[in-house]
Amino acid sequence: MERILTKTVKIGNRVIGGGNPILIQSMTNTKTQDAAATVAQIRGLQAAGCEIIRCAVPDEKAAKALGEIKKQISIPLVADIHFDYRLAIAAIENGADKIRINPGNIGDKQRVKAVVDAARERGIPIRVGVNSGSLEKELVEKYHGVTAEGIVESALAQVGRIEELGYDNLVISIKASDVMLCVKAHELIAEKTPYPLHVGITEAGTLLSGNIKSSIGLGLILSRGIGDTIRVSLTGDPLEEIKSAKLILRTLGLRKGGIEIVSCPTCGRTSIDLIGLANQVENLASEFPLDLKVAVMGCVVNGPGEAKEADLGIAGGNGEGLLFKHGEIFKKVKEEELLSALRDELIHWED
Repeated sequence: MERILTKTVKIGNRVIGGGNPILIQSMTNTKTQDAAATVAQIRGLQAAGCEIIRCAVPDEKAAKALGEIKKQISIPLVADIHFDYRLAIAAIENGADKIRINPGNIGDKQRVKAVVDAARERGIPIRVGVNSGSLEKELVEKYHGVTAEGIVESALAQVGRIEELGYDNLVISIKASDVMLCVKAHELIAEKTPYPLHVGITEAGTLLSGNIKSSIGLGLILSRGIGDTIRVSLTGDPLEEIKSAKLILRTLGLRKGGIEIVSCPTCGRTSIDLIGLANQVENLASEFPLDLKVAVMGCVVNGPGEAKEADLGIAGGNGEGLLFKHGEIFKKVKEEELLSALRDELIHWED
């Protein structure tokens, strides 16, 4: 997949844009003021594969907490700011590696300048974020509703306010909950700006609907070579966002590493608890940093044959099952031993 090359931007100890790997981002849902709880969540997210973390900064206490949080984590820390320019400055002073603002709700030129000057002094990027839900009234009227063209015009206008102050260490984010609207907006803005783009479908929904909408939206956007960081926005545990983001990137061939699970949908021939087994295998796979495909098939009749492309797999029988490698059967075990037998093969895979 040919990616659109954007300007390189350094965020803490990571670099995005310019063809660098697409990084996975999430946002904490703890109270940022509670540094201990926030650090604990960030560490869990990082262990799952999160590479950039964003925290809400609703007040001065949260801004000050960033300093303590920053000391205890090793991935870039982004401060999410709305309305109060002083909080943006305080977040920068307390070690934020990037700040997310919408200049349109920060205030007049002098307030925006104060934020830009603070970012310039510390050399940190500003993410200009515009959501469809906060589109300016005049643009809604101009385009007779919320449109991709209006979102892009708004974002570029806000970027222009910062460029006029002589600062171009920027990242752009334009999001909408309408999937196809969001896709179109990204196609339009990618043609008009050199800045890295953070992509996602905002307010995507719960685990089921949010994953479907994000997979379709991000899949379409990323397949066009657009995007430098991503977030799968879900109403739920942020850990689920990381799992989904990793799978989306792997499915599109934009990231390697990690075990890919393929499993059959079950049928009348299935005589083992394949659904439970497949979920157990998926959890097991997360323990191994291997780049391979593992199949979980419901029957021994055509399981191995249907999963010939898998590196390793199991196929269920009547109270027993087969283990196979590259489509070839090599071991038969009892049903209750299938998972442990698979684990043993993964442990010794590279021996």
